[in-house]
Amino acid sequence: MLHMKQMTMKNDSSVSEFILLGLTDQPELQLPLFVLFLVNYTATVFGNVSLMNLICLNSNLHTPMYFFIFNLSFIDFCYSLVFTPKMLMSFVLEKNIISFKGCMTQLFFFCVFVNSESYVLTAMAYDRYVAICQPLLYKVVMSPKTCCMLIFGSYIMGFASAIVHTGCMIRLSFCDSNIINHYMCDIFPLLQLSCSSTYVNELLSSVVVGTAIILCCLIIFISYVMILFNIIHVSSGKGWSKALGTCGSHIITVSLFYGSGLLAYVKPSSAGSVGQGKFFSVFYTLLVPMLNPLIYSLRNKDVKLAVKRTWKRLAN
Repeated sequence: MLHMKQMTMKNDSSVSEFILLGLTDQPELQLPLFVLFLVNYTATVFGNVSLMNLICLNSNLHTPMYFFIFNLSFIDFCYSLVFTPKMLMSFVLEKNIISFKGCMTQLFFFCVFVNSESYVLTAMAYDRYVAICQPLLYKVVMSPKTCCMLIFGSYIMGFASAIVHTGCMIRLSFCDSNIINHYMCDIFPLLQLSCSSTYVNELLSSVVVGTAIILCCLIIFISYVMILFNIIHVSSGKGWSKALGTCGSHIITVSLFYGSGLLAYVKPSSAGSVGQGKFFSVFYTLLVPMLNPLIYSLRNKDVKLAVKRTWKRLAN
């Protein structure tokens, strides 16, 4: 009887560490990919930190729109920091090992920042709606208090969803394979390794993620429909140009973020679906954080002017 209890305890015990397979298992691609993603990570850190410093140092950028852009850069910087260093290690190490606690920590903070970014992008759409459709009330509606509440709410929603995802993941048992076919501890690759029922996890993930996507996309869609109706009545080319100038960067960012995210997770079930998921994950986890500072810098006259002023200040 005692022997049977010991066997049961042994079978129910969870693994203490995982092995991350990384992006590819082809040896000839390891070094080129390491160099490529190291350059990507350097550009991401430099671009986002530079944009945050630029917004802090220039008083003409102390507006609601740039307050949201500052937080977007902060989130991009943080969530690339969560998994990129570990991903780079997979290209140079024979076995990229991560502890169970480390894996859950990575999953938690990844969920925090990726969900927070979704809500910040939604707040930015509302900000653009007020700026274009209610310009006379803009300073009243988008007061510092309102902006802080929107950002605070975005982070709270990010933390809440991360607690749900991570809490449900911790309750599972991992007693068979410990090899994660991914470059990070993501929800679905981990669920595939569980030797206990994942029904509750899949249901909650679908509800939490589905609600967030539907809510955010609906608000963004309604905001831009209202903006479109508003600018249709603007006959001058200058009005159209101004509206596109203020909204163009945000539309590009939203399209890249949600487009690549949906391709990574909403995919047909097939043998190659895991590889496709990893490929599309690269876009929203690595490419989008690097491109966001460029999108908001190259397409923005205020940022270009701030760069010139800061450069002159440093030169003198």
